Amino acid sequence: MLDKLKGRFAPRPSSGPHKLRECLPLIVMLRERLKYALTYRECKMIVMQRLIKVDGKVRIDTFYPAGFMDVVQIEKTKENFRLLYDTKGRFVLHKILKEEATYKLCRVKKVHKGTKGIPYAVTHDGRTLRYPDPDVKVNDTVR
Repeated sequence: MLDKLKGRFAPRPSSGPHKLRECLPLIVMLRERLKYALTYRECKMIVMQRLIKVDGKVRIDTFYPAGFMDVVQIEKTKENFRLLYDTKGRFVLHKILKEEATYKLCRVKKVHKGTKGIPYAVTHDGRTLRYPDPDVKVNDTVR
C-alpha cells in the first residue's frame, strides 16, 4: 500500500463508518493510487476545494476513511470509482459509470426485529435499513 522508502509517517484515518483496518484514507487514495497529488499539501488543496465526494457527500477531511463498496466521485475529472478488493485482498479503485455511481452497495451484517416487531438490517458501514425485504439474509448485498 505505502512504499517503505517514501517517508517516515503513515496517515492515520479519522473515525468514520469503516474500521481502522478496513479503510483507506483519502490522502492515500489521491497520492498513492490515483497519483493526482505529490504531497500532503496538494492533497489538502484538492479536498478543500470540495472536489471529492464519497457516497454522494462532499468530504473535506483528508484522512476520511473510504472503505469497501464506497463510491468516490471526482467532480473536475468526471471520474467515478468504487473501492473494492482484488484477489489478494488489497484495495483497488474500480472505474464505474455515472449511472452506477448513483447507488451504494451494502453488505448486510445482521438482521433483527426492533421495538414493536419492526424488522431492520444493519450493514457493513453502520447503516440501518428499516423494513428490509423479508428475503434479505446475513451476508447478502443490497442496493
